[in-house]
Amino acid sequence: MTRGVTSEEAPRAVRALITGRVQGVWFRGWTVQEAEKRGITGWVRNLRDGSVEALFCGPRAALDDMLAACREGPPQARVENIELEDAAPPAEARFVQAPMY
Repeated sequence: MTRGVTSEEAPRAVRALITGRVQGVWFRGWTVQEAEKRGITGWVRNLRDGSVEALFCGPRAALDDMLAACREGPPQARVENIELEDAAPPAEARFVQAPMY
């Protein structure tokens, strides 16, 4: 008997704009490690305004866990806000650091 994919298991993609003290504190490298642990695909990059942008794609539970981790960030970070919006899934099937935008 086959079973369908539930809404909790279906991949979802979100774009996150993370503000606060998030550059110069190893936020991108930490994000790659955390995303890989959760099986999330996408990318993370610094923006010229000092914020960090990320595209996360994976099952809802993994995304919720990743976003909760991002609210804390690595030890030297101070996350003030995370804005989320739905997004198209990434082209690559891994999580990478993208160049600054």
